[in-house]
Amino acid sequence: MLSAWIAEQGQHCTINVGLWQDNGRNEAPAWGIFLADTIRHIANALQEQYGQPAPDSISAILESLHNELGDPTSAVQGGFSHGHG
Repeated sequence: MLSAWIAEQGQHCTINVGLWQDNGRNEAPAWGIFLADTIRHIANALQEQYGQPAPDSISAILESLHNELGDPTSAVQGGFSHGHG
């Protein structure tokens, strides 16, 4: 669904949209569930690797996410390709 990496001093990603929509689900809320699960995995990894309590990491991630959405540190570049048809 999502592959993201840092290269050349910026974020790069590949996003597969439409899978949920094509299967009769509302795409945006499904992405919310997917991202929430991903945040939980990150928090669990931080707890295992560094001993940071997972709930604290989740709170910090959500605070940073809200701040970044409200006041981005950089502009989004690139575009959406509809893939191979």
